[in-house]
Amino acid sequence: MTLDPTKHADWEIAEEAESRMKTCYQLADELGLSKDELLPHGNYVAKVDYMKVLKRLEDRPDGKFIEVTAITPTPLGEGKSTTTMGLLQGMGKRNKRVVACIRQPSGGPTMNIKGSAAGGGLSQCIPLTEFSLGLTGDINAVINAHNLAMVALTARMQHERNYNDARLEKIGLNRLDIDPTNVEMGWVIDFCAQSLRNIVIGLGGKMDGHLMQSKFAIAVSSEVMAILSIFSDLRDLRERIGGIVVAYDKKGQPITCEDLEVAGAMTAWLREAVNPNLMQSLEGQPCFVHAGPFANIAVGQSSVVADKICLKLADYHLTESGFGADIGFEKFWNVKCRYSGNVPNVSVITTTIRGLKHHGVNAGALPCPPGKPIPKEYFEENLAWLEDGMCNLVQHINTVKKAGINPVVAINAFHSDTQAEIELTRKMAEAAGARVAVSNHWRYGGEGALELADAVIDACEDTVDFRFLYDLNTPLRQRVERIAKEVYGADGVAYTPEAEAKAKRFEADDKFNEFTTMMVKSHLSLSHDPAIKGAPRGWTLPIRDFLTYGGARFICPVAGNISLMPGTCSNPAYRRVDIDVETGKVRGLF
Repeated sequence: MTLDPTKHADWEIAEEAESRMKTCYQLADELGLSKDELLPHGNYVAKVDYMKVLKRLEDRPDGKFIEVTAITPTPLGEGKSTTTMGLLQGMGKRNKRVVACIRQPSGGPTMNIKGSAAGGGLSQCIPLTEFSLGLTGDINAVINAHNLAMVALTARMQHERNYNDARLEKIGLNRLDIDPTNVEMGWVIDFCAQSLRNIVIGLGGKMDGHLMQSKFAIAVSSEVMAILSIFSDLRDLRERIGGIVVAYDKKGQPITCEDLEVAGAMTAWLREAVNPNLMQSLEGQPCFVHAGPFANIAVGQSSVVADKICLKLADYHLTESGFGADIGFEKFWNVKCRYSGNVPNVSVITTTIRGLKHHGVNAGALPCPPGKPIPKEYFEENLAWLEDGMCNLVQHINTVKKAGINPVVAINAFHSDTQAEIELTRKMAEAAGARVAVSNHWRYGGEGALELADAVIDACEDTVDFRFLYDLNTPLRQRVERIAKEVYGADGVAYTPEAEAKAKRFEADDKFNEFTTMMVKSHLSLSHDPAIKGAPRGWTLPIRDFLTYGGARFICPVAGNISLMPGTCSNPAYRRVDIDVETGKVRGLF
């Protein structure tokens, strides 16, 4: 059939394209992978042994490195994954040797509001069902590794309560004296489940655990997932897992996975998850999928090891960062690139006309509450809303330029966009110093992305003067202030007394100098408040707390309220997902 995203659902488009997709063996052959580097999971999905690839190709020069980010989005997103897949297809149409890597989607958003993050329309990653529903089990491995740490903690607390020191010593245990009121970790599950945010465990008798308050978070917020994104090799992975702080003792000293003697077993659960997953676009270009950490609190990037093998396998490699440039690009820039040593050639800022209108609050733009359809007025021409909202895009353009990169603005086109709206966006973005391309990849696939592909290919030839926003010897509060002022547009930072005391302790301890700064804030605003749109001025960023990820080596300043366990809405996506009992095919995914 002729595929038309204005008439066919994403799952229908994917199902038709999957009838003619390449096997993983064909993809591997096109990429130049050897037989022993491919670890098939069926005919169309495979893992790739990253250690063997990197060892074989260690002397091959890297290809061009392209990052895809976005403006501050509406709750439905502005199509970063769709743009990544469309650009991959467009560059393929230009006969470029190109590959991409995107994050693995969480089951929470897939079964809730946002969908599976495979892209959309005629720019998707396939096979869609495998992509959306667990893939090769990496998230399950993260869940098992994470929860094993909690098993080790709660079992140890029970045994220390039940046994005296002599009995503990007889079985080779020393008393850790864990404080049940100061447990850092909780349990994880890969769904949005608000009823599990606060729970009580250990009900029953002496043999049924340790009675205490506990909690669940969504799996992609786990520090284990963050570590999967940034580790460089197995030794580094094992060391970082060992450094995860699970709880504190009654003197306030950290209890780590290494202290609980569980770090080795946790790493063993991840033995297969360390290898990236090979999939493809609707048009047959190779696309890797690996890791999927929360972007609000963790690094929000696909894995460092996937980038490293992609840069060896192709002339151009695309990677996507979570949420807008204030979160995703900033963490790509100052965290991922710092850990990996990879230097980007260009950053693509995805925008939509509706997304820019969303920030035109001073001109009267209507709100877009999470969980509700975008108001119909957004699909009517309104140059006043658009012009007022352009300040948000300009802020992100300036952020990318501060890294020494020349950005490309990708206008992710909708059929409701008018020529006047597109031209106004182009004019203002170019005036801010960015290349601009209109891309119709959602509707036309690679053919619709040729203008964007040409702009990106051209931008890759620019000289890059890449520089971090801060050095690691910069004191913590100076880092936070620099991010707040230079990226968010704040006038300064205010700390609660508790947060300031923590910051002073971090600054006084040299071991924290190597920790990167991982900001925690809303993705729906440049500020800490999701209700504030545009590019606000004359405000102060409030920091209420600092979290510590000892294994990932993140210090996380917390601005505003971010829940590690999202809730399921009243009209979730799972209501529309079903299976054809005759064919076994899943329907309703998007």
